[in-house]
Amino acid sequence: MVAISVDASEVTLRHCQKLGFTFTFLSDSHAEAIGRYGLLHKGGGPDGTDIARPAEFLIDSTGITRWRNLTASVIVRARPEQVLKAWDGLKVTAGR
Repeated sequence: MVAISVDASEVTLRHCQKLGFTFTFLSDSHAEAIGRYGLLHKGGGPDGTDIARPAEFLIDSTGITRWRNLTASVIVRARPEQVLKAWDGLKVTAGR
């Protein structure tokens, strides 16, 4: 699992330490990857800063997006059971 944030790496590191996250967080402070996925919410952050729209993706080992969950609100996230169901569906269709 990898998360991507528009926050500077120092901010992301403090956030991860505070919340106890143990997975990889990448800093995309210029919103290059975020923009490529169409997830930039211009002016949606504090004081009108640009932020990333919440989204979850399951991307296979070949780089193909197999599932995605996009939201319009920064407070809406996929429920863990939604992600696990999508993952289980991928395993079934891939014959794993």
